[in-house]
Amino acid sequence: MPVGTWIKQLPKSRKSLMSNPSLYILKFTPILKDKIWGGTKLKNLLNKASKSSSVGESWEISDVEGDYSVVSYGQLSGKTLHELLEEYGEQLVGVKNFQRFGTKFPLLIKFIDAKEDLSVQLHPGDKIAKQKHDSLGKTEMWHIVQADKDANIIVGFNQPVNQVLYQKHVEQKSIQDILNYERVRKGDTFFVYSGLIHAIGKGVLLAEIQQTSDITYRVYDWDRKDDNGQYRELHQEEALEAIDFKNEEEYKIAYTTTKNEISGLVQCPHFITNFIEGDRSLTISHEELDSFVVYMCVEGEALIRYDNPGRDVTIKFGETILVPACIKRISIQSKGVKLLQTYI
Repeated sequence: MPVGTWIKQLPKSRKSLMSNPSLYILKFTPILKDKIWGGTKLKNLLNKASKSSSVGESWEISDVEGDYSVVSYGQLSGKTLHELLEEYGEQLVGVKNFQRFGTKFPLLIKFIDAKEDLSVQLHPGDKIAKQKHDSLGKTEMWHIVQADKDANIIVGFNQPVNQVLYQKHVEQKSIQDILNYERVRKGDTFFVYSGLIHAIGKGVLLAEIQQTSDITYRVYDWDRKDDNGQYRELHQEEALEAIDFKNEEEYKIAYTTTKNEISGLVQCPHFITNFIEGDRSLTISHEELDSFVVYMCVEGEALIRYDNPGRDVTIKFGETILVPACIKRISIQSKGVKLLQTYI
């Protein structure tokens, strides 16, 4: 649909926030995580600053305790996302989000590079996560940024599965026989709800948008050992309580794109993500969102302008920006860019 039409269809919300001149479009220093399965694409393709050959994750925006994102430029440089939440509250995240989440940023934004297969795993929903970990649950989505030839992911089961059949395959270490493998290519998008069994396959570089949670229940780890010669911990009992045996016919999100228009990807209670492909100037209103808006650049680059002279921001392939809720309108100027746009 045309951009102007899409703007008019945004949900109505409170418009009580006043613009705060101290807040601006924010970039953060990526938090890089070495992983047993990590590789070099994050530094070689996305220009992340690392000398490691096993970087698995780049946490672009994080309010996970111990891994708070730090502002990388401007007058707020050096401040953590958590400090900004405490200082600015609803001006940063929106009135309803601040009422709902307080000084906890509700989303964790990542790029992930799988040089090797990740473990077969799942994540608990909000109820179990709150009871057992005092945390949000973990529903997430994946957007494939790059994939090697024949690369795949695992999402769900390839047949109807109940607890008895599942436990039999776990005990026999043959769980891969009942998993659903999906060959992937650039642009594919998957919604991974809490309880869904899944794994990112080797050769996949993707953008991940998820609830702020770092809780993972591993079910199978391909019988590999870590650098100390130890098998990584599995969480069979926890996984059995949280697993969703629902069998879907299709796990990949079907969507179409048209240049200079906005396409919906995922809409759930935890976040809404759209896809923007542009090759000219686009004006986008956040007026009725009552939310922060995150933009991840998955191809090309763009200049982001808004009504604060001198605060223009360039977003390049592999970068992420956070637009505070108090900034109500931006323009995206580019000769070729693809962006993921996320808000609550």
